[in-house]
Amino acid sequence: MTQLVADFREIFAEQVHYRELLYEMTRRDLLIRYKQTVMGFGWAVFMPLVNTAVFSVIFTRVAPIATDVPYPLFAYCGLLAWNFSASTLRASVTSLTSNAGLVTKVYFPREIFPFSTMLVALVDLAVGSSVLIALMIWYRVPPSGYIVFLPLVVLVHAVFTAAVALAVAMANLFYRDVKYIFEVVITLWMFATSVLYPVRIVGGRLGTLLQLNPMTAIIDAYRDVIFGVTSPDPASFGAVAIGSLIALGAAWLVFHRAEFEFAERI
Repeated sequence: MTQLVADFREIFAEQVHYRELLYEMTRRDLLIRYKQTVMGFGWAVFMPLVNTAVFSVIFTRVAPIATDVPYPLFAYCGLLAWNFSASTLRASVTSLTSNAGLVTKVYFPREIFPFSTMLVALVDLAVGSSVLIALMIWYRVPPSGYIVFLPLVVLVHAVFTAAVALAVAMANLFYRDVKYIFEVVITLWMFATSVLYPVRIVGGRLGTLLQLNPMTAIIDAYRDVIFGVTSPDPASFGAVAIGSLIALGAAWLVFHRAEFEFAERI
């Protein structure tokens, strides 16, 4: 127990010490992503809007489903939240292997790589939120009183995403085929989450299984606190919040203890 406390103390001390490096790497990644692009930060909203348009045609014309708010608003909110995790994880999975020179030659907390990708995705989430606000005005859907809990939902979402980002970054360093399997997993995961349809309407064992997906509780919480058609479920969201904290602690600890092998594996 004493060793565990000492490890976490060292982890947090390093993050505080190298906080400026985290800022600079996040800034670098943002500049690289949008350098010499015509649309700039417009790309942060382009794909969610395109996907919203496509799935709106499918789920309002071809195979209509009932949602508590207009479907384009429902879908865009889900896609915006999902893209935060998906973008972070796609960049994190190769964040160590694509920075081999830095990993092998300079010492600093290696978790800065996946964390910087998450901060870049957080900027995209903030930019994309402007379109969500515009859609709410267009469809005359006012924000709910529960919106005061939105920062808490974003925090839990970030904690969960950070835990998975550390895990996939480290896994891909030890097993290079992870990056190939990952694309299949992330696609299946999206359709197993309430991104494009309300999982609450799925019954039976499948519905129960889908409800166990942590991302379902997180995305449902976004819609609950923003639109307020139903109140947030404290039981499911609370379980995900506690589980996310435990997962982040475990992933961060394993990542920290395995760092000395990274240079050999790269």
